[in-house]
Amino acid sequence: MRRAIAPAVAALALAACGDNVAAPACEGDRLFGRPNAQTGLTEAQCGPTCACDGEPFTAPLYGDAEADALLRWTLVEPYAEVTVDPYGGEAPAPAAAGTVCAMHPVSSGDRTYRLATHGSDDAAVAAGGIVTHAGGCGVCSTLADLAVYMRYPDLTEPVRACGLDAGDQAEHVACLQALGFTLPCAQIWYWNTLHTRDACLLPCLAALDAPYHLPDGTLNECLQCDEVESGAVFKAVAGRTRRNTGVASAMCRPCSEVVPLRHEYE
Repeated sequence: MRRAIAPAVAALALAACGDNVAAPACEGDRLFGRPNAQTGLTEAQCGPTCACDGEPFTAPLYGDAEADALLRWTLVEPYAEVTVDPYGGEAPAPAAAGTVCAMHPVSSGDRTYRLATHGSDDAAVAAGGIVTHAGGCGVCSTLADLAVYMRYPDLTEPVRACGLDAGDQAEHVACLQALGFTLPCAQIWYWNTLHTRDACLLPCLAALDAPYHLPDGTLNECLQCDEVESGAVFKAVAGRTRRNTGVASAMCRPCSEVVPLRHEYE
């Protein structure tokens, strides 16, 4: 069983947890991601490589093969459904600095596993776990949900389409599940979409066809509003994000917010 954090960047992984700890020193102003036509940035402005604290990290280019391999694993204790709007109260407190979510194989023969939150990378490994993302575990921490992030470098358009095309909550969640999300993860994406729709309607209507980024690299007004208004609750409930998982996407982020992980669970 191989450790998910690449040995060369293990020390950096917990130093780059974005909201949880102080940001590491990163070289240059290039953002982390895989820009596409909708990103609005050039490859000179955004790419899948970061160098922080002197340790370079290039995110692997995942695809269907890697995603399909993750789907051969089964979580033995699935998460409960998110049936109540988590935006109805105060945002949960962020996880303590250094916290990680680890995958613990139960049986390699039938590929079953559990998820557990640990106070550090070392604690997770000592307990027999493989770190799968920084921060505490949540409803999107499963390997099935990681497979969706691997399969779709750009989730903005398919998730937005689910919100625009669905007639009711059940159809909206079913649309998200059709992308591959587990039911609880699809539900937090649904609640996130509803909250952003209420809190950010005007800037999101104005930016409906706009690139994800402005020319200076900042997010457009809709995505920035979603980050400010909906981000904290989503991160706390979902657990996994692309940034804390080391997966490059079409939405580019500062290297100081990216956790350099390579995902190997066989």
